[in-house]
Amino acid sequence: MGSFPPVVELNVGGTPYAASLKTLLAEEGSWLQETFGGGAPPPDLPVDGRGRFFIDRDGVLFQHVLDYLRDPARYALPTGSLERDRLRREADFFRLAGLQEQLAKQTPGCITIGYRGSFQFGRDGLADVKFRKITRLLVHGRVALCREVFGDTLNESRDPDHGAPDRYTARFFLKHVFIEQAFDMLQEQGFRLVGSCGSGTAGSVSENLKPGVDTEENRWNHYNEFVFVRD
Repeated sequence: MGSFPPVVELNVGGTPYAASLKTLLAEEGSWLQETFGGGAPPPDLPVDGRGRFFIDRDGVLFQHVLDYLRDPARYALPTGSLERDRLRREADFFRLAGLQEQLAKQTPGCITIGYRGSFQFGRDGLADVKFRKITRLLVHGRVALCREVFGDTLNESRDPDHGAPDRYTARFFLKHVFIEQAFDMLQEQGFRLVGSCGSGTAGSVSENLKPGVDTEENRWNHYNEFVFVRD
């Protein structure tokens, strides 16, 4: 087999790609530079049935690898924390020092989690408290930071000002109501809890309630906020 062509056809984990040889050699010291920079294919580099060089890695995330190599200065990292974790493994394998550095950087900032809830009661009232009831987890903070932490679990449908990731919003909420899951995601991204506050209502059983609203439960409505910071 001769030297590499100017355009190299690849099969990465079953996903076909075509990239210029210049792109594959863009970062000095990388696995790609070592593999494709020797003039001729190394003997341990397999090919698939169509003659494409096969790399047994994540085929979807390899698109991020190529995007980074083509323009490192303008490359935008994925927003989801799980996807970033997976991409970090790919950056380690391909020995892409610049991408590893970008993934290691964490933007400082503040995110506030709030929720309005109540205690869920049984037929015996206070003697039969079942569980806390949360209707929605609110997310307040800078748009880009909220997207980075919560990824696909973030619901932006009630935010009217789409775009501009550096702006702030108080209208995001999560697609689930598991507050511990939200806390875990914040901790995984390096945030720590620095403050919290809560308030309760003094609801009366004689208030006019909407049909289907439990009278006893309504007396125990409360609102809580938790402030997380990453330095």
